[in-house]
Amino acid sequence: MKLADPVKEYLVKPGTEANLAKVDSDSIELCPKGTRKGTQEIFDELRDELQALQKVLYAESRHRILVVIQAMDTGGKDGCVKHVFSRVDPQGVTVKSFKKPTEDDLAHDFLWRIHPHVPGNGDIVVFNRSHYEDIIAVRVKKLMGDAVWKRRYRHVVEFERMLAEEGTTIVKIFLHISRDEQKRRLESRLVNPTKHWKFNPDDLADRARWDEFMEAYEDLINRTSTPHAPWYVIPANKKWYRNLCVARILIQTLEDLKMKYPEPDWDPGEITID
Repeated sequence: MKLADPVKEYLVKPGTEANLAKVDSDSIELCPKGTRKGTQEIFDELRDELQALQKVLYAESRHRILVVIQAMDTGGKDGCVKHVFSRVDPQGVTVKSFKKPTEDDLAHDFLWRIHPHVPGNGDIVVFNRSHYEDIIAVRVKKLMGDAVWKRRYRHVVEFERMLAEEGTTIVKIFLHISRDEQKRRLESRLVNPTKHWKFNPDDLADRARWDEFMEAYEDLINRTSTPHAPWYVIPANKKWYRNLCVARILIQTLEDLKMKYPEPDWDPGEITID
């Protein structure tokens, strides 16, 4: 079995408009015969492919990969990163989470805390939440005036353009869950003592603004999906399907770089090891 192409299906092409209300978060349409049967074997193969490609990326040390993952609370960002990158050499992958800005962060421009964490040659960096929080949260929670978040669209597009022109390949992924699915996941944290640490009562205030967040995310995705930094909207109610799609998108991204192991500047046949 083979997963159909999520790159084409879930890419938000620049100039088009995503409509989150029309995205079925329960969808598994790209899965063979619409079933989960056999998908673990597919996912294992994808993780092996990703592992092999990451080794070449690291060895060649020419390309830089930035993966941005955004979602609502309980959207599966942590789980997605854990499963998709589970077989990749940790030496070449860094995961950075951006939480509420500190006083020092707020004393600078909003990208000041972001830039030091972008990837270098041969690296994959995953932003678990990102600079986009400084648009979404500011807009929905009205932390600053509208003029602030509106001009930040332009700032992030130009920031990403600079990164891309300097050699960074950017992949942005929005894990789209439904409001009902979020309810189930929040409830599971309440009934399981080992998950209590994941629950934050403040999440309920954000949940009450669900429609506002969806409007903000839709607007953000449509304004900032560019040729140099495209967005993918992934149906994410089914965790296994989410992982399959994200892994396949990353593999395609790496394959498109046409990487190869560097040729040695010496002849292996002339080397003798005593």
